[in-house]
Amino acid sequence: MAKILGGITTSHIPAVGNAIQKELYDDPYWKPFFDGYPKVHQWIKDNKPDYCINIYNDHGLGFFLDRMPTFAIGCANEYRNEDEGWGLPALDPFPGAPELSWHIAESMVADHFDLTTCQELAVDHGFVVPMQLFWPGAPHHPDMPKTVPISANTVQHPIPTLARALDFGKALGKALQSFPEDATVVILGTGGLSHQLDGARAGFINKEFDQYCLDNIVSNPEELTKITRMELVEKAGAQGTEFLMWMMMRGALGDNINEITRNYHIPISNTAAGTLLLECAA
Repeated sequence: MAKILGGITTSHIPAVGNAIQKELYDDPYWKPFFDGYPKVHQWIKDNKPDYCINIYNDHGLGFFLDRMPTFAIGCANEYRNEDEGWGLPALDPFPGAPELSWHIAESMVADHFDLTTCQELAVDHGFVVPMQLFWPGAPHHPDMPKTVPISANTVQHPIPTLARALDFGKALGKALQSFPEDATVVILGTGGLSHQLDGARAGFINKEFDQYCLDNIVSNPEELTKITRMELVEKAGAQGTEFLMWMMMRGALGDNINEITRNYHIPISNTAAGTLLLECAA
């Protein structure tokens, strides 16, 4: 049986990838953001997870508006990263875990979640930036885990509800716990907190709502399921809908968790960035 070690959240905006490439860790603009990661690095070093479930949203590289699955899972041996046009370097492929991916797909379909299964999948900054943040030098970090990308639709409405996202996570946790291999797993919930990058509200950030979400996702995630999809757009911005991927991660962890570290910083490229490390209690 696989053991879920915990979950980690992070923003995944492409500007972070550029800052990593240019090593701007001590730059005054970037330092408050990067200061949120050393404790996470130490936790990963201490625990060395065998597998990483990376829950992200694709931004047009693997999927586009003509075909946008609500939930998709990578079932490939590796995941290639390609040029997105943001000035980010294309990295070597990330190692996959098809044995775990197919187990998750089988289990979740049995729990009435119909996933799109992808035996080839190009991964964009939504997947890559978190891997670089948590495993510096990825995909060549010495403790690089095998990866399972899970993509959620936060772009093409109707998007999933926060209640559906939390239930997805619960089914994911059940699937992982029934995986027959004696292995450890960490789950990433990626994306920004409140932000809107276009339209009349471009630059919108809602610190009060972000703090409400940060507090409740730790202690009372069910409270957040009361937020409707339209309320989420209103309170978090058009791109703040990425919070549903945090809820997917949170659902997989169960009730008995400990908060290890938290960081909140605004703004980074017009985005509210939150980093949260939640450890599953023994």
